[in-house]
Amino acid sequence: MWFSGGVLMDSIIRVVIADDSKDARDSIKSMLELEKMIEVVGEAGNGIEAVQLARETLPDIILMDINMPVKDGISATEEINVDFPEIAIIMISVQNEREYLRKAMVAGAREFVAKPFSYDDLLNTIKKTYELELKRRKKSSDSKAEEELNAKIISVYSSKGGSGKTTIATNLAVSLAKQTKKRVALIDLDLLFGNVSVHMNITSKNNIAELVKVINSLDDELLDDFLMPHISGVRVLTAPIKPEYSEYINEQHVKTLLSYLKKSYHYVIIDTCSNFAETTLAALDASEKILYLSTLDLPSIKNAISGLEVMETLNYDKTKVHVVINKATEIYGVKLEDFEKTVGTEIWAAVPEDYNTVIRSHNKGLPFVMTRTKSPVQKSLDDMGSRLIAEKKGESLKNGEKKEIKKVNLKKSFFGKVLEMRS
Repeated sequence: MWFSGGVLMDSIIRVVIADDSKDARDSIKSMLELEKMIEVVGEAGNGIEAVQLARETLPDIILMDINMPVKDGISATEEINVDFPEIAIIMISVQNEREYLRKAMVAGAREFVAKPFSYDDLLNTIKKTYELELKRRKKSSDSKAEEELNAKIISVYSSKGGSGKTTIATNLAVSLAKQTKKRVALIDLDLLFGNVSVHMNITSKNNIAELVKVINSLDDELLDDFLMPHISGVRVLTAPIKPEYSEYINEQHVKTLLSYLKKSYHYVIIDTCSNFAETTLAALDASEKILYLSTLDLPSIKNAISGLEVMETLNYDKTKVHVVINKATEIYGVKLEDFEKTVGTEIWAAVPEDYNTVIRSHNKGLPFVMTRTKSPVQKSLDDMGSRLIAEKKGESLKNGEKKEIKKVNLKKSFFGKVLEMRS
């Protein structure tokens, strides 16, 4: 018996070694034979043999070399991960490059070890990977009935930068937590330049780029290690520290993450990118509601028209997409009713412009719904939260319903330019 991470391990770890070099296989095998808790149950010289051994022996761990003849390690890992997801694959290679690491993780590898490696490096990686797999198995086999929370997933989206997505997403998440006293998760899916961590004053190395490295071992306990607690009660998953790390995150990662969050939280708020990348689309597809943000200026309105047309092409139901006007003010001559007629959709909510409150909130790292409790901008976010809560309960709001907007004459108006663009 041995201990790893405080967990008692009393079973043999069954390992398959897949490497086209016999010398490499012999060297690895000789290392592993020094550890009584590890048993080598097979050796493969190519990817096809590795897949066959996986079927025949059902090992706990496969040490998989990337570059092998007939079928390479990446292809073999993909096939094994689909057919036998309980088998943990550790990729080994002399190619210690980012692209190889990315491909290995996308294929379903749990860990990546660069050659040459020491006995301690190899043994510790195997034990750590096996420990995580045991936790996952225990969680999935636990027969205790768990509450199905069935979270309401809400994405905050805009087709133009500077619309205030992050401001709305962070304050809405805090407002929902404040009003419901239930579990709320906030996910920064602006993978290149996400600022949720700044708005919430959170610093963490456990961001989404680190999470996807263990996505195949994910369970509720492990997920909680990556979602950082905020003083409001919201738990936050931050964006990658560096923009280049975003390339490790793909559509399937987002789908897997949201499937776990949906079972563990009452509300999941997603701050998305201002594009239709595959990761963004995965979030939008999974969302029950999309808050589509725009502001009352010509570039934003033009982009809103294009973005909403894309969502219509994606067959999103009209009840799924709520148009929200942020920084709403009519002092520059553009009215809410003008926007509705031009874009061809109703405004679900309008958040008033309050530059001083918002900037002070950003600089302090405290959402304004926590600090400016009597300001119009705070009230508008709480109203939005109340309406979303009512929708989740299947209730209709008596108060806070959308106000009627008086129709105006648009002859030779500013929006004639936008109408010309549409035609």
